[in-house]
Amino acid sequence: MSTIATIPKIRDALRTTFRSGLTHSIPWRQHQLYQLARMAQNERELICDALHKDLGKPRTEVLANELGSVIKRAVKSAERLPEWVKAEHPEVIDRQKPWNPTIYKAPKGTVLIISPWNFPMMLSFQPLTGAIAAGCTVVLKPSELVPTFSQLLEEIVPKYLDPNAYRVVNGAIPETTKLLELQWDHIFYTGNGKVARIVASAAAKHLTPMTLELGGKSPVIIDSAYDIDLAAKRILWGKCHNAGQICVAPDYVLVQRDKQDELVKAFQKHYNAFFPKGALDSPSFGSIVSDSHYKRLTSLLSRTTGEIVLKGRSDAARKRLELTIVKNVAGGDSLLEEELFGPILPIVPVDSLDQAVDFVNARSHPLVLYAFSDNQSVKQRLVSQTHSGGIVFNDTFQQLAVSELPFTGVGESGYGYQFMKYTYDTFTQLRSSIDMPKEAEASLAVRYLPHSEEAVKALTDAVYTPIPPSRL
Repeated sequence: MSTIATIPKIRDALRTTFRSGLTHSIPWRQHQLYQLARMAQNERELICDALHKDLGKPRTEVLANELGSVIKRAVKSAERLPEWVKAEHPEVIDRQKPWNPTIYKAPKGTVLIISPWNFPMMLSFQPLTGAIAAGCTVVLKPSELVPTFSQLLEEIVPKYLDPNAYRVVNGAIPETTKLLELQWDHIFYTGNGKVARIVASAAAKHLTPMTLELGGKSPVIIDSAYDIDLAAKRILWGKCHNAGQICVAPDYVLVQRDKQDELVKAFQKHYNAFFPKGALDSPSFGSIVSDSHYKRLTSLLSRTTGEIVLKGRSDAARKRLELTIVKNVAGGDSLLEEELFGPILPIVPVDSLDQAVDFVNARSHPLVLYAFSDNQSVKQRLVSQTHSGGIVFNDTFQQLAVSELPFTGVGESGYGYQFMKYTYDTFTQLRSSIDMPKEAEASLAVRYLPHSEEAVKALTDAVYTPIPPSRL
């Protein structure tokens, strides 16, 4: 068990390991990645049990959405690592080729990963996979809101990963504060914008580079010509993961006013199909993480001026809250004040696609924009006229299954990239290099003082580069 007093010693020990060169070996990194995959695979029952105790998470959801992703990406990262680490040689003009311009891939150093509570397995080990692949040493700080899971990590991680290079530090605000007082070579934080500002301020004191994976209100725009029934089914499926407690959950739906009631009926139909006896006691529906989050969600519902059309049952003692759908939600409603991060889905009626685009653009940039449309011009318009970390057409949540796509936010929803090589790149320093041969001295003579008229002409030649005329 780490204490506040031991945290600087842990950081210093990891830095010593990094400087020893232990993590630079590619076979060593591959071994650690395979060990990470073995840990997730071998300890899956303990992990499922811990997440059920902390979050009421369904076992299948943990296996499919967390453990499977961690195992698959760790193995694939190990397999692709030899290619990722290769030095690159950019194309240059002929006279510079003898200089051997090279881009080396260097690990950044000793890094800090602060992971959240909502998908704690995936969001702890996804960045860790990239840090291991890059050759960094790591402190992993899991969330105190999932105490059973976090304690389990402290017990099992040293059994699989080299404790000289990777350490789990548990605790709450005091321990996190102490971690943030220290200098790191990169900080990877996943969570909310309020805490992100605290983390970023601490990092700025040391000029520490950061990745912020945040969230925000990810909207759904439904083209009135699209199959409303299918849209409702796919939106509902994405919303129900972890009881809506995920950064890419559909937060609110923008639909043409004359299609709103049709959408509501479709939601009711598919909800009844997903949960024939309701979600309150369903083993396939998660719980709210804490009493404070439960009270926050019920407070938002109590203040809405929209019309509740699917009233979810609740059980405060067990922190259980069924999906609630609210229609005719207006711009200033309580349900649009902040990221919902729970099983509430507001429907905002609009009169046109223009109004939907304006509604989205008037708010902070979301982590993802969902849109349901078969019209290519509508899709292209949304790509060109909106701004979000990602844009997903005709589905929700499923983009997370594509490991080769970068996952990122923009503005209030965060910055920096992750997934597979993008996570590796996050923890990698690109070191530019040239190696000037002695034989190049004759061609370099022009740079030395004093400059002749001919030398000045050669040195300033780029100033007179021909500029093509504009075609506008």
